[in-house]
Amino acid sequence: MDVLIFVLLLIQLPAVAILLSRLLEGPTRKPPLQPQTVSSESVGTVGIVVPTLDEAHRIRPCLQGLSQQGHEVRQIVVVDSNSQDGTVDIVKERAQFDPRLCLIQDDPLPSGWVGRPWALHNGYAYLSGTPLSEPPVASGSNCSRDARPVEWILGVDADTRPAPGLAASLVAEAEAEGYDLVSLSPQFILKHPGELMLQPALLMTLVYRFGPTGSRSDSSERVMANGQCFLVRRSLLEELDGYTCARRSFCDDVTLARTAAARGFKVGFWDGSTLLKVRMYEGAMETWREWGRSLDLKDAASSGQTWGDVWFLSCVQALPPLVVVAGIVASLFADASPFPTVSLSPASLLFYLNSGLLAIRFALGIAIAPSYDLRDARLSWLFWLSPLADPLAVLRIWKSASEIPTQWRGRVYGEEQGSFFREEGRGKSEDG
Repeated sequence: MDVLIFVLLLIQLPAVAILLSRLLEGPTRKPPLQPQTVSSESVGTVGIVVPTLDEAHRIRPCLQGLSQQGHEVRQIVVVDSNSQDGTVDIVKERAQFDPRLCLIQDDPLPSGWVGRPWALHNGYAYLSGTPLSEPPVASGSNCSRDARPVEWILGVDADTRPAPGLAASLVAEAEAEGYDLVSLSPQFILKHPGELMLQPALLMTLVYRFGPTGSRSDSSERVMANGQCFLVRRSLLEELDGYTCARRSFCDDVTLARTAAARGFKVGFWDGSTLLKVRMYEGAMETWREWGRSLDLKDAASSGQTWGDVWFLSCVQALPPLVVVAGIVASLFADASPFPTVSLSPASLLFYLNSGLLAIRFALGIAIAPSYDLRDARLSWLFWLSPLADPLAVLRIWKSASEIPTQWRGRVYGEEQGSFFREEGRGKSEDG
């Protein structure tokens, strides 16, 4: 037993040092973005792309929020992938109240592309004035295309709820600080008991790997991004041939951002919790299945980096609650104090090391609380117990890293889609 404890200590200590170095960046991170009004220089410089596939149950708040954006937004292009649930009718309805709203179709999906990057690629081409082909335009939709290309393209997911001033704030900050690509972390809306524990645990896997939102990354391989709100210069996309470099990626946002960073572009990932809300998934099972499938980010990383992150998360996130509970239970069965005595024995060192890690995790729960909207949540207090779900979250990362996705949002793909970036490595995929 002492040998096992000693091995666990040797495995955990390097990971703890890495974690602390990343968390120390928290006090110097960029504060949450605040709403701003449009400047005269930014009028008409932004085109918004919203990829959709059967989004009727959640697209209304997104379109309403986008219609509240200011004059910096020239056009809002919804790129639909043959939705069958009434999404198109909702977009047509909203287009009657906002002349900037345009609906186009992107099908058929070419071989070698995942649906989301293909829709975004079509939206980029349309707003750049050089569509891949003349896209079908739905009747009743406003699609008088401006011959002048926009300067910025903002990708927004249909499950988001943008606040007024979102686009203006993003462009103003990006221009002021010289960024070429910026994405935002949103405020998540949670409702059901299971997701109150699982979703924050899954989110924490990203914080542990890439540091707090708003901190800077010195390596393109550690760049983080979020495609739910993704602002990029048109000139950058022109150099990368649109979304071609991310065409087979199930985490196209991170793939594109890391490719851009490797090319020397300035890339940022900021806190947008005051400007953007999102209701991603309904319940713990859908969160486990859909979000957990891409959180390993293997499409944007080498195999070594992916499994290195799995080792790291296992050491600093999965083990602490297990070790602490095991230590307490073992002491109780031994009719001793529920806490091991303070000593320099390997068992005591392991217990208190993991107790410290668990305390850090609970403290981080307080730190990320502003990233959550719990007003409509049942049993909202379960959010504070999310560290107990950390082993399950890391298990989901293990599972995802071991699998090749073949289905996404109702579409079925061949194995070559999911395996492309693992085989080639992110560095070799920059040229598509």
